[in-house]
Amino acid sequence: MSEPTSLAGEAEKLDAADGLAAVRERFVLDDVTYLDGNSLGALPAHVPARVADVVRRQWGELRIRSWDESGWWTAPERVGDRIAPLVGAAAGQVVVGDSTSVNVFKALVAAVRMAQEDGPGRNEILVDATTFPTDGYIAESAARMTGCALRPVTPAEVPGALGDRTAAVLLNHVDYRSGRLHDLPGLTAAVHAAGAYAVWDLCHSAGALPVGLDEHGVDLAVGCTYKYLNGGPGSPAYLYVRRDLQTRFDSPLPGWNSHAEPFGMRPDYAPASGSVRGRVGTPDILSLLALDAALDVWDEDGVSVAAVREKSLALTDFFLRCVGAYVPTGRVESVTPAAHAERGSQVALRCEDAGEVMKRLIERGVVGDYRAPDVLRFGFTPLYVGFADVERAARVLARTLSG
Repeated sequence: MSEPTSLAGEAEKLDAADGLAAVRERFVLDDVTYLDGNSLGALPAHVPARVADVVRRQWGELRIRSWDESGWWTAPERVGDRIAPLVGAAAGQVVVGDSTSVNVFKALVAAVRMAQEDGPGRNEILVDATTFPTDGYIAESAARMTGCALRPVTPAEVPGALGDRTAAVLLNHVDYRSGRLHDLPGLTAAVHAAGAYAVWDLCHSAGALPVGLDEHGVDLAVGCTYKYLNGGPGSPAYLYVRRDLQTRFDSPLPGWNSHAEPFGMRPDYAPASGSVRGRVGTPDILSLLALDAALDVWDEDGVSVAAVREKSLALTDFFLRCVGAYVPTGRVESVTPAAHAERGSQVALRCEDAGEVMKRLIERGVVGDYRAPDVLRFGFTPLYVGFADVERAARVLARTLSG
């Protein structure tokens, strides 16, 4: 068993060699070890001033003129184009707005409609049985709306469950409980081979690891921006529609913002071209522009997703080592896969009395979160989490579990 001083010394050396270490200074942090960026990312330090400008000058002085002069009207597509390279997409395919739940609904219904246009008999939706609950609720509603049967299956069961009845498949790239990374390329290919459409939820992967939407031919994808993209609480989500499907994207929520002539005020709906079709109503400008500012961290610091992924794996590897060295045998069990190809950017530990344990950890300055009934979740955002944070978290966890 490693001694704490040995691992602490190793953490110090790893932090000294960390190519992303300087990015940490771009965030508002304190002495707390913050390992909950998979729920809410930390605040980039420059965002408050940018938001103040939006409120005081753009809204306070320019008022209605800001829709044109400050670029408010085109912000959903502009910010979408900034997110696009972080999920492996070319420009013109991502639009920002609404919540993840709303975008799941738009994407899934549109996917079923395209499948049913392709040919008769496509009347089944497959949904990840381990999904975040909201995705399941939305899938059930979408199934009723489109006359489909809903079939929950695990991602591993998807290839065997696909058939000529399958219209669409809704999957999570990373399991929110366990941190398991699912095979997006392989599952997307299997869905396409069955003549169906793949909809991916990227909430726990975007900004933490390469996604490759264009490379792997993903049809539609959605994701939030308040986790690894650090857009702020309730920041708007995004919708990806592959370019060659955009003319067929039939949104179940046609709004005036997605109309070909939004100010024509026509009674009949005519969809706009491109990613604009994913819009519905007036965008939430304050949250949207806070997100826009937060994304500067990626551009101004020249941060690559590949570098983030490399550090993420190193952080999670080191955390598991420290937990193994410090925590009494049998007190926790990792449910996060050890294999890098199957791991997102979090570590989930099964632990008796996990809710109480996390409460005590937070009291001692280590912030993660808890998922019922028995899972401690620790999220690692490589932009601001260091190896010393990891070592301290494992050490405090061991002390907490020891009484």
